[in-house]
Amino acid sequence: MTYSIFSLKAPMMPTVPKSAKIIDLLTKNVSNDMRQPIVPLLFPLLSSRISNAKFLYPDNSLKELCGEMAHLVADSGANKGQFGTLVEALNGDLRTHDYEVLEKLASFNKRIKTISANKEKPERPDTPLLFPPCDTTKPAFIQNAIALEKAGNLTQYLNLPEIEQANQICGGHKAVSLMMRNIFDVARGGALRATAEGVTGDPTLRVNITISSTPLAARTFYKTELFNGTFGRIVFSYKPRTARSGKIPKQGRYGELFDKQIDLYLQRLRDIKGEFCIPKLNRLINQLAEDMANLADLADDDVLFDVSKRSLVNAWKAGCVLWICNNHQWSSSFDNLVEWLVYHDLWSKLQVFGDMLTAEKDIVVENRNNGPQNMLALLPDTFTITQLAALRKKSGKSEEGAKSQLYVWKNRRLVDYDEALGTYK
Repeated sequence: MTYSIFSLKAPMMPTVPKSAKIIDLLTKNVSNDMRQPIVPLLFPLLSSRISNAKFLYPDNSLKELCGEMAHLVADSGANKGQFGTLVEALNGDLRTHDYEVLEKLASFNKRIKTISANKEKPERPDTPLLFPPCDTTKPAFIQNAIALEKAGNLTQYLNLPEIEQANQICGGHKAVSLMMRNIFDVARGGALRATAEGVTGDPTLRVNITISSTPLAARTFYKTELFNGTFGRIVFSYKPRTARSGKIPKQGRYGELFDKQIDLYLQRLRDIKGEFCIPKLNRLINQLAEDMANLADLADDDVLFDVSKRSLVNAWKAGCVLWICNNHQWSSSFDNLVEWLVYHDLWSKLQVFGDMLTAEKDIVVENRNNGPQNMLALLPDTFTITQLAALRKKSGKSEEGAKSQLYVWKNRRLVDYDEALGTYK
């Protein structure tokens, strides 16, 4: 395990390799303090350009590279808005496309109003938006998903500067859980309804979403979604509060050179079609799955283990994007970046929601230090089963579980046992 998710300090992102030039291009105009927090959000942004391509996951299931959701969490005034600037710069072509679509729809609506009620009205044009506005409502979102499916299984991308905007897209906060799970699973939206215009469809939800918010807003929004599978499906990237500084972080500007440099990679994403397997990436994910089991055993925490499974899926999708951008070649240097994405996601979740993951609480508090912990690190170098039992009791776990926990630690070679002294090291 290269990184610790139990430390208050964020896992340090590895040096971006030359084979992942796409990452440097997308972050070169971002201020230094925001570069690392923004990187995990780049992959939902990029993979929204992919359609009709599937990749073989290590469990032998074929997955599309959509359904990705990433949430940037940072305090107010922490420069989260830089990601929105990057999104607009990268998606300029999508904005142009969508403006033309909206003009067609406006012309259609104007024409409809001129047709008398007793005359047959023309069908609404099935012209999809690729980059819908952040104030899109659920009916418009579903209707757009229908048009995208008819247009060739395209993916819509939404960037939400405020987490509360997800309620509008999902049809209210009570519907957030089901909608977000359907999005991640690339499932159907369950939107078959009779309306004045006929029967709406039931499209497969191909959508990628990025979100920004403060820690308190995130905790408030997800407090009822932590244990139903919704929370684990979302990648979190947390930027902790830094020391006060009188210097304003500088960011660059995007222009024609940026457009030219990035176009090659966007074209590779648009062009890929078919079914693929990346053996080296799958081997890496299998290794990381073993690391996740070790992490969960160190904390003796099932919730952490369950959440880590989808962290692996999201990092694997990011690896697929890197492979595509590198002209269908896997670089061993990608291993470090994919591994970091897994640990950074879990670390971010523990920093923002750690105390809430240990017990369901009705009151949102700002204490983020009471979540799952590395129990082995809390014990002395040499300890007894009695000391572990006492630590488990202090942590709210059963004392009786100490024996089975030590059994697991020994099997994973995390500790050695001295039979003569009856101690563990």
